Formats: sequence, C-alpha cells, structure tokens
Amino acid sequence: MDQYAEYVKLAREWALANGPNLLAAIAIIVFGRWLVQWIAVLVRKALGRSMMDVTLIHFLEKLVYYTLLIAVFIAAADQVGIKTTSFLAILGAAGLAVGLALKDSLSNFASGVMLILFKPFKVGDAVTAGGVSGTVERIDIFHTIINTWDNQKIIVPNSKITTEIITNINANPSRRIDLTIGIGYDDDVREAKSVLQKLVQEDPRVLADPAPTIALAEFGDSSINLVVRPWVNTEEYWDVRFDLMDRIKQVFDERNITIPYP
Repeated sequence: MDQYAEYVKLAREWALANGPNLLAAIAIIVFGRWLVQWIAVLVRKALGRSMMDVTLIHFLEKLVYYTLLIAVFIAAADQVGIKTTSFLAILGAAGLAVGLALKDSLSNFASGVMLILFKPFKVGDAVTAGGVSGTVERIDIFHTIINTWDNQKIIVPNSKITTEIITNINANPSRRIDLTIGIGYDDDVREAKSVLQKLVQEDPRVLADPAPTIALAEFGDSSINLVVRPWVNTEEYWDVRFDLMDRIKQVFDERNITIPYP
C-alpha cells in the first residue's frame, strides 16, 4: 500500500511540474492534426487541378499527411521533455535499414511514379511491356496488371517495365499491315499486282490516306516477293489482315497464280 501511495505521489508531482507542458503537447496534437488534414486536402485539390493521375494524387496526399503528422507528434513529445534527438537517429537508422531491405519495392514504386507521370500507356491499351503482350487492365504504384491475348492475368513489376522496351500498339489511330506475298517466276507480276491492288481497294476498312503500297520487293530463291502494305484503323488491324490473307489465297487460286513453297 505504501508503494502504491508513493507512485501516486510521484505521478502527482510530475503532473504539477509538467502540467502546462502536457496541456501544450495535447494542444499541439489536436491543432496540429487538424492543420495537417487541412494541408492534405489543399494538396489533393491542387494536384487534382493539374490533371495528374488519381493514383499518384492519392499517394502524394497520404505522403504529405503522414510526414507532417510525424512532425506534429515529435513537436508534442519535445514539449513534455522527451528527448527527440535519439528518437530521430533511431528513426533514420530504421528508415535506412527498411530502405535497403525493400530496395526492389522502392524501385518498383519509383517506376510506378514514372509510368503514372509520363503515361507511356494507359488502361485499355494493347502493349508489349516487361516481356508480356496483352491489354493493360490496371496500373498500380508497384505493379501493372496485363491481360494476355489468351486471357491470362499477368502481374508485372513496374521496374521490369521501365527498364525494357515498351511497345504501345494503340498509341496511334492508324497502323500499317505488312504482308509479303510470293509468286512463281512463271507467273505474271503485273497481273498479281493488279489482283492485290483490287483486293485492297475493295476493302472499305483500308484507308485511302496514306495510300497503300503494292510493289515488287525482291527476287527470292524460289519466288518473286511482292509487298502489300495497306493502312487501317488500329482497332481493325487483325481483322483486316486475316481477311486479306484469306482473300489473296482464294483469288490467286482462281487466277492460277502460284504461291511457291519456301
């Protein structure tokens, strides 16, 4: 009982000696927390007007909020006499250790910021990135999710994407189809070119500008190779390509134009 009374006495003496500082610390926390929330809202609104990506805005808002909140608690602790110098040293050492342990994650984070800021692709684009080809489903701060052409969901670390070549298939509204069609040396080149020209012109999906190219490209070992290069809208690329290949084979067979074995 005497020991309990001694603890109460010490607590009372500490409260009397540090009461004003304790009240000041509480005031710092209450007012500081309100001020930090207000600043975070201002940051979010300011970044929102800049048309920045929503994911990056949310991250920067939280970064500002928690950084300032830590500063508020350090100021409150200093007010009641808690030595913050050693605490800051420990916090710095811990931050360094965590940084070394999470260097790959930090690299992915930095790459995610670059992807969001510079926008080499957006959600819905058809891309080849990080060695994966498909449609972008989501861009997160640490990774990007790509759905492959055969409907597999691949999660690609952002650092792998930014350190390799990125091909954005949807970046431009039009795309050129490149076909190489071989005919026999005994076949009439002018007739073959005329057939190819007609097939391209008959397809309403082929763009008039830029004009399609149909030309003799080279004399191969077993064939004369013609190139067919029509321009189409990007979203119609594969449909037009497949249809042209099918029609070329069909009409060549009807006209007895041979397609030699390689």
